[in-house]
Amino acid sequence: MGKSDTVNAPFPQRDTVMSIVKGIAIILMVAGHAEGGDMLVRFIYLFHMPVFFIAAGYFFSSSSLDDPWRFCVKRFKGLYVPFVKWAILFLLLHNLFFYFGILNETYGNWTGGVTHPYTWHSFFQRLVHIVFSMAGYDEFMAGAFWFFRALLLTSIGYLVLRLLLRHFSPEISTVKASVIICCMAWAFAAFKVSCDMRIVTVVQGGIRETWGLFFFSFGVLFRALENSVPALRWWSAVLIAAFLIVGAYLGWAGMTLTPTMMTVATLPVTGILGFMMLKWLSHYIDARETIVRSILVQLGEMTIYIFVFHIVAFKVVSLIKIWWYGLEFGQIGCHMVIHEHAAEDLFWILYTVVGVSLPIIWKLSYDNICSWMRRTRCVEQVSDTV
Repeated sequence: MGKSDTVNAPFPQRDTVMSIVKGIAIILMVAGHAEGGDMLVRFIYLFHMPVFFIAAGYFFSSSSLDDPWRFCVKRFKGLYVPFVKWAILFLLLHNLFFYFGILNETYGNWTGGVTHPYTWHSFFQRLVHIVFSMAGYDEFMAGAFWFFRALLLTSIGYLVLRLLLRHFSPEISTVKASVIICCMAWAFAAFKVSCDMRIVTVVQGGIRETWGLFFFSFGVLFRALENSVPALRWWSAVLIAAFLIVGAYLGWAGMTLTPTMMTVATLPVTGILGFMMLKWLSHYIDARETIVRSILVQLGEMTIYIFVFHIVAFKVVSLIKIWWYGLEFGQIGCHMVIHEHAAEDLFWILYTVVGVSLPIIWKLSYDNICSWMRRTRCVEQVSDTV
């Protein structure tokens, strides 16, 4: 390995700054899904998903190059297994949601599309897609699940490319290798978009995975150079926010499935600058022992549960909105939130709060119940031995 690989020395077990970055990013993701105003949604989408890929790359260690099998097993356990588990759960519940009216064929997403009950054929077809393609998940209840597949393919793809580069150039540094992979990913994205090419073996054509590889590589690169790059100042963060607002106004896109060459030109910039902005804000928050810091650290370390369950949690707020406006109950089936009055009311705030907090409350409650049951079992075992 090159000398600069020494920057990938073991890092602290808990990097609370990066946890806060992910905590802020997951709140922004939920707010975007809550349809919080056109400009706000466009602003969020310019960088919120790239941040998660950058954060994942930030924690990549060059030691994985010496034990790639262990890295792959860890990624499969952390991404593929949860995906299959929760995707099958929603698959099993899909028709039950229809029975109780939580899903219906009248109300759908903002483009007018609706979902339908599954036949036995469609059920098993989706099951096959879930297991073998990391696809087939319930789009209306698990719409964010594409991220599991994208991050799995991205992280393993980065590892494979690093191994190939090391094979041809044993002394290549982390910085040089990551720059090369970033350039390869960007060039491939430009090629895909300009020629309207799809990777047919990857669900949705692979454009998100291509961008994921770019941002994952940047995350590795950023960590390698972090100590030698001047810290961002508050005015720089403000300028970045202003730039992103202009980008949102101009209609620049995020990690959309239908990118243009404008997206190819702007997304690397908005994704990286958005991450830098959140990193500065997270450093500021992390420097003070406050309740906000504690909450964001907790959220950042439990993002998977918010990814999985925030759309389900939205249904609770949809019930409140139906009661508030006297809407038809069937509107609870709107995906992801009830679209009526969304442009003028502030229900997106409640959607965001509940979408973030309820999955965490469920998880913590479940853990406490399991812990109580284990303690009770231990007490019973001790009493039996006595």
